[in-house]
Amino acid sequence: MTTTTRRHAALAGVTAAAVALGSAELVAVLTGPRSAPLVAVGGLVVDTVPEPLKQLGIALFGTYDKIALLVGTALLLASFAALLGVVSRRRLAYGLTGVAAFTALGVGAALTRSGANAADALPALVGGGLGAVVLWAFVAGPLELDPWPWSPPAPPAAPPPPAAPGVTEAAPATAGPAAPPASGGPAVLPAPDGPGRWQAAAEPAPPGPESRRRFLAATGLLLGAAGVAGLGGRWLAGRRGVSAARDAVTLPPPASPAPAVPAGADLSVPQLAPYVTPNTGFYRIDTALVVPQVDPATWRLRIHGRVRNPITLTFDDLLARPMVERYVTLACVSNEVGGDLIGNARWLGVPLKELLDEAEPEEGADQVVGRSVDGWTCGTPTAVLRDGRDALLAVGMNGEPLPVEHGFPARVVVPGLYGYVSACKWVTELELTSFADFDAYWVPRGWSAQGPIKTQSRIDTPRPRNRLTAGRITVAGVAWAQHRGIRRVEVRVDEGPWQEADLAPAVSVDTWVQWSWRWDATPGEHKLEVRATDSTGETQTARRTGVAPDGATGWHTVRVTVR
Repeated sequence: MTTTTRRHAALAGVTAAAVALGSAELVAVLTGPRSAPLVAVGGLVVDTVPEPLKQLGIALFGTYDKIALLVGTALLLASFAALLGVVSRRRLAYGLTGVAAFTALGVGAALTRSGANAADALPALVGGGLGAVVLWAFVAGPLELDPWPWSPPAPPAAPPPPAAPGVTEAAPATAGPAAPPASGGPAVLPAPDGPGRWQAAAEPAPPGPESRRRFLAATGLLLGAAGVAGLGGRWLAGRRGVSAARDAVTLPPPASPAPAVPAGADLSVPQLAPYVTPNTGFYRIDTALVVPQVDPATWRLRIHGRVRNPITLTFDDLLARPMVERYVTLACVSNEVGGDLIGNARWLGVPLKELLDEAEPEEGADQVVGRSVDGWTCGTPTAVLRDGRDALLAVGMNGEPLPVEHGFPARVVVPGLYGYVSACKWVTELELTSFADFDAYWVPRGWSAQGPIKTQSRIDTPRPRNRLTAGRITVAGVAWAQHRGIRRVEVRVDEGPWQEADLAPAVSVDTWVQWSWRWDATPGEHKLEVRATDSTGETQTARRTGVAPDGATGWHTVRVTVR
């Protein structure tokens, strides 16, 4: 196979894969976006990839980890598709077998997702079928660029007529090079095993301009159609979402409003995170590659399991209950020291303690398993949800209905616990069980069954890339120890003595606090460190550990240059 032929074969394979994915996205408009092969296989990867790789993805891409996963999966698929196109030029059956394998992978991934049904297999089946047709058309069908150059055997040469009597027969002429073939055919050479047998040349003649134009036009047309189908399918799926239903929700006024943010809680220092995180800037870490679209009209919450009084609530039932509004800072267990996977918001919801008290948990039911509409689970200690803290089944965030990506129509918010053990978004079930009887999603993957938030602090300004001028410089950041509160923040320069920073006021112990310290900076390279002490008197440890299994520890350090 020539280099040109190999490139064209690879392009044919990629085009077939693009047609498969684009058509599958279009079919997924009817069956649901989670059934699209790229999303279904990506979800399978999320569930099965080793934890170190998952944490590496979060560390590298942060809240863009899902986009990175989908792009990476698409690039990997394109590479395999190109390889299938090349091997198909040697034997079509190899390429079709590869297409069948990828189709089976897509079907299996879609059918094993939580809540899947038989219809979820359709996108992969339709996409795989169309991809196989396109591959055949390029390799052996009407779109074939350069047919394989074997020629049929030439008819045997007629024997020469007998010589006339008395005439001496001339010696046969020495065989010369084979005559060129007729225009448009491959070169043929006499076979070494006897006259009348012919074989094709080892390499095909390059395709002509007309054949090349036809091939490139076909690939361009199919790739464009695949792109339109894929993007159009995603757009149509979005149009079928719940944004309109969310916009129609009117939240009731809280029976217990949130305390007012005290004056001075937000220092308004450049580069310092605001005291209240806007919805558009709030971090999002979860396992859902496609944001679940849950219609509030059909949403139900079941409180069941080891309870004496099972409860089922509609969204209207929930909105009719007395609402509590509170500021609560949430943090992800994947937040590295100095990371930004943390945010503070004003939440509106129903106290979980009241709901659990009505359900009457049985003796020994020490775990409440929150189950999302996509099957994700987290396990929260029952005692924590009933100890008087403002644990909420939330329906509002910063004065509006929950954003769809943050759990609309309802989610769980628990002060003092990392999100992986408490913050169930798109929640549909609260099941009372025990830690001895059930391990939630992250526990078999090596994470602690219970995850209280650790005391932490962060330097927001100055930052490592800042160029500073000698003189008085404001060093500022945030510190948090939800449900305990921060008593003190200290800063030191170049491992010198610790200097106590000024704390801004905060709404409650359930939120982070801003801090600032004035530094008389001198020219040179300097190292700034920060540590916090919570209201129990515990100072965060200097020992640096990773996020697994229950949250990172260590002092945040920033190195700066002062001129």
